[in-house]
Amino acid sequence: MDEAVLENYRQAGRILAQVLEEARSIVDVGVSLLEVAEAVEASIYRLGGKPAFPCNISLDRIAAHYTPSPGDESCFSEQMIKIDVGVHMDGYIADSAITVDLSGHDRLVEASKAALDAAIELVAPGANTADLGRAIEEVITGYGYRPVANLTGHGLERYLAHANPSIHNVAVDKGVELGVGDVIAIEPFATDGAGRITEGPTTEIFGFSVRRPIRAAIPRKLMKEIQDKYSTLPFARRWLTVERVDYALNQLLRSGVIHGYPILWEAEGALVSQAEHTLVVMEGGFEVITR
Repeated sequence: MDEAVLENYRQAGRILAQVLEEARSIVDVGVSLLEVAEAVEASIYRLGGKPAFPCNISLDRIAAHYTPSPGDESCFSEQMIKIDVGVHMDGYIADSAITVDLSGHDRLVEASKAALDAAIELVAPGANTADLGRAIEEVITGYGYRPVANLTGHGLERYLAHANPSIHNVAVDKGVELGVGDVIAIEPFATDGAGRITEGPTTEIFGFSVRRPIRAAIPRKLMKEIQDKYSTLPFARRWLTVERVDYALNQLLRSGVIHGYPILWEAEGALVSQAEHTLVVMEGGFEVITR
C-alpha cells in the first residue's frame, strides 16, 4: 500500500472516530433517530469525508441495516443502540461501530467490546482469521452470551464496503492468512438470544447491482442518480431526490439494477451489542485507524 492510499485510510478513520464520539454525546431518551443519523452524515461532510454507507442505527434485537426512513419520527427510549458508520476518502473506507446502552445491560456491551479487543491483539501478517473468530467466540461465551454466528467482519477495498476476507465471530475450521496491506473491519456481535440473525421486514438501505436498459423515465433517472452519486456504495432511501421515489426503487429492484439490505435481527425479546474497528495490517503488526 502506498503512502497516499494509507493516508486516505487514516484520514477516513480520524473523521469516523470524531463523528462517533459526537454521536455518542447526543444519543439519549427522547432524541430523534433521524436527527442523529442526519447529524452523523452532515459531520462526515463537514470534516472533509463522505459517507461510505448510510448511518446505521439498530435498536435492541436489530443487529444491522436499519437507518431512518424519510420523515421518520421515532425517538430513542431505554434501548440498546448500535451506531455503525462508514467514511471514505476517495473510495478508501473506514468502518466502525459503537453500542450506546440506555437499557441497563452494561455487561452485554462489555462482551462485544472485549471480544473486539481480543481479536485485534491477534492481528499481524500471517495471522489466520479463524483464530480471530475463535478468540471472539471464547470471550463472548465467557461473559455468558452468544456471538452472532451468521454475521461477520470483513475486508475493505476501494469503493467496496464488504470484501474478502470474512472474519467470523465464531470458531471455524479454516480461515484466511492476513497479509501486509490488508484492510479489515472486525465487528463482534454479542447477544442474549439464539446467536443467529434473520432478515426482517424493513428495507431502507440499497446498493447498485448492474446497469440495465430501463424504459420508464423516472426509474431511469434514479438509476443515473445512484450511479453518479454512490457507485458501488450503499445508499439510503432518504438520500434520493427523484420524484415518486418508491415507485422508481421498486422498478429498479424488480429489474435487478439494485438490491436491498433488509434489517437483520435476532429473536423477539433478545438484545444485541456490537463493537467494530478498522485495521490496516502492517509489517510486524497492525494499525487501528478508527480510534
